[in-house]
Amino acid sequence: MSRDFRLHRVPVDVLDYEIAEEKAAALGRLGRALERALARLREFDAAHCRSDATASVQQARRTLVREAGHALWMFVVQREACGLRDSRTVMRDYHVPGEVQQCMGATPATSMRTVT
Repeated sequence: MSRDFRLHRVPVDVLDYEIAEEKAAALGRLGRALERALARLREFDAAHCRSDATASVQQARRTLVREAGHALWMFVVQREACGLRDSRTVMRDYHVPGEVQQCMGATPATSMRTVT
């Protein structure tokens, strides 16, 4: 906190500051959750050949894509709550696959992992 803020604070300013802190903390948590979801998908792809995948492998991959899509949705919504409206940088910087972008916002499976 800056010195001027501490000297001239009123309750509403303190509350605004704490809300901004929580928005930033939530954005960080959701960004890390997106990174983990995308990493799990990349690791899965590296370990499995897509051309001769069994039905269970394909289903496992679809689940990972849906989880990453949900994590992307949560992150983008939080960014927008923070005033960051352009998601193109997220897609580029996080290397989000098109299939994950397409399922962004889809209802997650009941087996979704919780964001920590």
